[in-house]
Amino acid sequence: MTSQDHRLPETKEKSHVNLARFWVRWFLLVFGWTNVGIGLVGIFIPGLPTTVFLIIAFWAFSKSSEKFQNWLWFHPKLGPSIRAWHLHRVIPVRAKVFAGVMMAISFIYVSAFVAKDWVLPTILAAVMIPAAAYVLTRASAPPRTAASDTAIFK
Repeated sequence: MTSQDHRLPETKEKSHVNLARFWVRWFLLVFGWTNVGIGLVGIFIPGLPTTVFLIIAFWAFSKSSEKFQNWLWFHPKLGPSIRAWHLHRVIPVRAKVFAGVMMAISFIYVSAFVAKDWVLPTILAAVMIPAAAYVLTRASAPPRTAASDTAIFK
């Protein structure tokens, strides 16, 4: 008798789990690439963020494809912002200013031209103020260490 003869037959439950994992993996791959696409469009369209979508794509790839996760992490143009966020939770000053300005413009536009009463601007403010506070309170640059200070002079 071989060791294969002692294996239990695959149960119906186990095959459902494998099938579910298969579909979740494919969903996450499609979701990741969709976010990469939206992030790339955001490079060219003012007001559409890039880094947020790339971070979401990085997360989706971390759950579905090590190959694509590594591609995004080491990409010469897209990778630095992902690494800065992942390693240090850094949001560059330029991105902070852009986010704050776009939120303010959106709020003013909705309040002046869209809203018929105070409800929509209140809801918008309730969402945007904490979001702006979060973005503005993140570090703008990675922490300086003795190793990074000496690396400049080598």
